[in-house]
Amino acid sequence: MEDFRRILVISRMTQYCRKAIHYGVSLARTYGAELQVLHLVSNPAAMKAVNAPSLFPEEVYKNYKNIQREAKEELDKVIKQEIKDGFPIKELISDRDPVEEIVKVVKEDKIDLIVMLAHEEGRLEHALFGGEKDAIIRRMPCSILLVKKEPEPVKW
Repeated sequence: MEDFRRILVISRMTQYCRKAIHYGVSLARTYGAELQVLHLVSNPAAMKAVNAPSLFPEEVYKNYKNIQREAKEELDKVIKQEIKDGFPIKELISDRDPVEEIVKVVKEDKIDLIVMLAHEEGRLEHALFGGEKDAIIRRMPCSILLVKKEPEPVKW
């Protein structure tokens, strides 16, 4: 098996990303690897204007920023606890094109393994990020661990 020296966890700043972070921490501890968490910030209002003006009710778009903020606070608690326990984690935040940003970080920081959720958690996230998973998987020069949140298929 390959030794992982640098691990990158991809976070969409949703509550479900906590599990991907836990996997990343566990693997980094096991391999003595450096761990980075890349939080990708999305702007659903901009996506709505460009891709799907009437895909979801207006309140869904308005509440998404609050949902992201609350999720980020929850993820911060997880990361702060690990740092407090002596485990270093480097956090990055980006609102740029997710695929391009991930490629950039992977190449610049010589990442050996990406940890990310196997799918997004809800319909809005799927509409916003659905096609990116394939692009990420095809373009990455490193291994990718896809973490499932639950043992059964996603229910729409």
